[in-house]
Amino acid sequence: MRLILHPKVYSDIDKIMEYYELVATPQLADEFYVELRHCMEQAAEKPESFSIRESDLRRVNLRRFPYHFLFRTVGDVVRILVVRHHSRRPSFGIRRR
Repeated sequence: MRLILHPKVYSDIDKIMEYYELVATPQLADEFYVELRHCMEQAAEKPESFSIRESDLRRVNLRRFPYHFLFRTVGDVVRILVVRHHSRRPSFGIRRR
C-alpha cells in the first residue's frame, strides 16, 4: 500500500525531534525518527494488523518512545493523520487508591 502523511504530521514530527534534540541529543531524535518510519512502513504493509480505535481509525504505538500515530486506510492508501504523545489523565493532585 501507498503511504501518505497529512501535512500537519510533518510539523508534529519536527516538534518531537526538536524536543529530543533539546533535552537529549540529536542521536536520540534520529532514533525516534527511525522507529517512527519503521512503524509507518509496517502500517503500510499490514494495516489490518493494528487495532481500530474509532470507526475506521487505527492506532500504532511506538515501542521505545511514548508516542503513537493514527491512520486510516482508503483504498490502497494508508493515510497517517496525526503523531502524538501518549497522554495521561492527571489526577489534579488526588491520589488514587
